[in-house]
Amino acid sequence: MLTRPSLGLLGRIVAIILLTVTIEFAASTLLYERAGEFSIKEDEARRLAEHLVIVQRLIGDRPPAERPMIARYLSTDRYSVHWQREVPGPRPLAAELGNMRDQVVEWEPKLADGELHLQLASPGRHDIVVGELALPDGTWIHFKMHGLVTGWGLQLNRIILALVPAIALAVLGGLLVRMTLRPLKTLGEAAKRIGQGERVDVREEGPREVRNLIRAFNRMQDQINRMMTDRTQALAAVGHDLRTPLARLQLRIDGSSDRDLQETSEADIGEMEEMISSVLAYLAGDADPETPVRIDVAVLIATLVDDFTDHGHAISYQGPDHLEATLRANGFKRAISNLIENALRYGDTADVIVVDWPGSIAVRVEDNGPGIPPEALADVLKPFIRLDSARSRNTKGLGLGLAVVSQMVEREGGTLRLANRAQGGLRAEILISKQPVRQQ
Repeated sequence: MLTRPSLGLLGRIVAIILLTVTIEFAASTLLYERAGEFSIKEDEARRLAEHLVIVQRLIGDRPPAERPMIARYLSTDRYSVHWQREVPGPRPLAAELGNMRDQVVEWEPKLADGELHLQLASPGRHDIVVGELALPDGTWIHFKMHGLVTGWGLQLNRIILALVPAIALAVLGGLLVRMTLRPLKTLGEAAKRIGQGERVDVREEGPREVRNLIRAFNRMQDQINRMMTDRTQALAAVGHDLRTPLARLQLRIDGSSDRDLQETSEADIGEMEEMISSVLAYLAGDADPETPVRIDVAVLIATLVDDFTDHGHAISYQGPDHLEATLRANGFKRAISNLIENALRYGDTADVIVVDWPGSIAVRVEDNGPGIPPEALADVLKPFIRLDSARSRNTKGLGLGLAVVSQMVEREGGTLRLANRAQGGLRAEILISKQPVRQQ
């Protein structure tokens, strides 16, 4: 199957940047030239040209003795005129005033007969332009114009005009880059959801490198899912096969007349059954098909506490009589049961406390046992970890109780926190939302 050639991720980004810079440069150059062509307004150029023609004629026709007075008479708030005999020194012509001089001369061709000089009054005063105009007898008219839009005014206009397409093109370039990198964002979201146990098929799109990455990502998902499924099925089969000889052993023990042998053997068989159940529960994990339903958390936990009390355990319940939430009922019940069993295994008593918070629920299980070293609080949530140095060595199970709880709470979008109590013992707290986890 033939695939159409496409630019790689780097090639696309370089092409976008190159396109943006090229268009921006062309637009800025065009606007700069247009700003130069219209450096002053047409009516202002006409008024300046007419004023200079009048000044040139009136002062040039009068005798030198009267010219200073005529110059003062012709001065206004915007134009000040002085007559002088000496030749002005050379001054550099500002680039933005070249077009202005051409416009003035074009409007009044008579001014072309004499030398017309224009320059900025000073580098810091771009709104004041000074100039000289030569008279036929070799003397000069010096004039100054105030309030002319030039210098920084013109440059500011050019900058503003150039920024408009630059900003627009930057936004366009950003959108194009965002579209190019959108598949990577989708891939990141998919990776997060897969970490929560979902199966996500990511569509192969985008540049070549991104498509290859998504393809490898999807294949990795398939391999991991097949591996987990095969492992779970194999262990489930082993667990099923182990239960068969255990059942035969139980029958033989029931037929034995040795009471001590019956008690010790039944305890060993019960421990093996518990190990098998905990392993299968942990491996089922995210593959559990149970769906969230509306349940009364308070009634469920109170019933669990009553069951443990009926079996002779010292356990209490504190909390509301009714408290509804949308959860996976069996999984949540297993998690609370594991916490209670853990508390009773390592302590003499257990207290279960339920707190109703706006939008969430806190379930605390406290014991009076030896607690856990602070540096090991995170380790006990890992599977197959048993802290015998802190707890009694004569314990049952494979160290999966808290790992199963953590796994189930995480599926519900909640958190499990462990902390040592100041008065001794361990506090295990589940924080969970009353609403179901959003399934995407």
